[in-house]
Amino acid sequence: MKMSNSIASFVLLLILISTNCLCSEAQQCRPSGRIMGKKPPPGECNKENDSDCCVQGKAYTTYKCSPAVSRHTKAELTLNSFEKGGDGGGPSECDNQYHSDDTPVVALSTGWFNDRSRCLHNITISGNGKSVVAMVVDECDSTMGCDEDHDYQPPCSNNIVDASKAVWKALGVPHNQWGGLEITWSDA
Repeated sequence: MKMSNSIASFVLLLILISTNCLCSEAQQCRPSGRIMGKKPPPGECNKENDSDCCVQGKAYTTYKCSPAVSRHTKAELTLNSFEKGGDGGGPSECDNQYHSDDTPVVALSTGWFNDRSRCLHNITISGNGKSVVAMVVDECDSTMGCDEDHDYQPPCSNNIVDASKAVWKALGVPHNQWGGLEITWSDA
């Protein structure tokens, strides 16, 4: 009898563990689709800050979600100009304005942007041993790209904090290393 109770307890434990793993797995952010790259018209993809331009026929992964936000959300910091004529394209989504590269502002991947819920709110970005507070002014679109609205750039990954030059300067990152940096961020 004790042996069958032990086996039953063990089987129940295995079921609970596997169910927990499945629930955790279901909460992860998975790709939502793909779009095919289109060749930009001549001179239409702004390559400032080493921005990528879409490649004709290349499949790009899209996301409607981002990883869960925590007190130390891991992300990739990228470089973006929010100025008129910069590689960020049109005016910012939150306020329909352009912003100086000397102002600490960011765009967040679609899931983190969360239907504008973080618009004009500050986040704290930590990297390179320093921290900076920056305002969310735009979305780094993870669902669309390779068109005029997105400056013929591919969709953003789902874990991007796209930052102005001011953010990079505040983090003390040497200029020759600007463009990609593993960071953490949190709501300020």
